[in-house]
Amino acid sequence: MQFPSMLQGESLNRLIQGALFGFLATCVIGFNWGGWTLGSTAEKMADQASSAAVMKALVPICVAKFESATTAAATLVELKAIDSWKQDDFVEKGGWATFPGVEEPNRSVAGACAKALSAQK
Repeated sequence: MQFPSMLQGESLNRLIQGALFGFLATCVIGFNWGGWTLGSTAEKMADQASSAAVMKALVPICVAKFESATTAAATLVELKAIDSWKQDDFVEKGGWATFPGVEEPNRSVAGACAKALSAQK
């Protein structure tokens, strides 16, 4: 059986080189501009999006719990007097970052809640 001329000798090398170049160009274009992602990257992006959604939902609840306390004005002054890096601990200890069904306060929510409360006038 005789192979076509493009599958013999130098032509075969050029065919393989062209196929390899085409594959690499497709990968580069697809991953850089085509929106392709690896499974691990997609999973990381989904985790970040879900964390952001949880924060967006829980921080206003934390702030509302803080503001609904009878001594909210005095507590806010106390919170603002504390160093910024300790404010999340203050919110955690106050119980404003602990939600029903969970025994431990959410540290990320406490930090974002403290930041939101500190920004208030």
